[in-house]
Amino acid sequence: MARYTCSILVNTPVEQLHNLLSDILHSCEFEVIYQALDYIRAREIPGKIIFSKLVSVDVFIDKATIKNNQVSITWVVKNDELPLHQDNHCWQRFEQIQEAIYKNCQWDLVNCVAS
Repeated sequence: MARYTCSILVNTPVEQLHNLLSDILHSCEFEVIYQALDYIRAREIPGKIIFSKLVSVDVFIDKATIKNNQVSITWVVKNDELPLHQDNHCWQRFEQIQEAIYKNCQWDLVNCVAS
């Protein structure tokens, strides 16, 4: 199973956070299938890639540590594909999401750690 994570710290109004995260996911062609106050689950839209390569995204929002509109968010991008090659489908989608995070003009990216 391929799995990639990214932890970011952003400076943005908390009231806008869910909309911003949903917009990023939609811009990367993911559909949000579940939302809670501190969690979003999205999946790649089926039909363009074989089932085992479909990517899902879990977004964890750490609301307990919010200070001065700085919010810690962890992204987990995964699929059932064995990561036999470094440049696999899951990695490509992970890179696409990271690029969308960096380019988002509606928040200030304070810190980013990817693994």
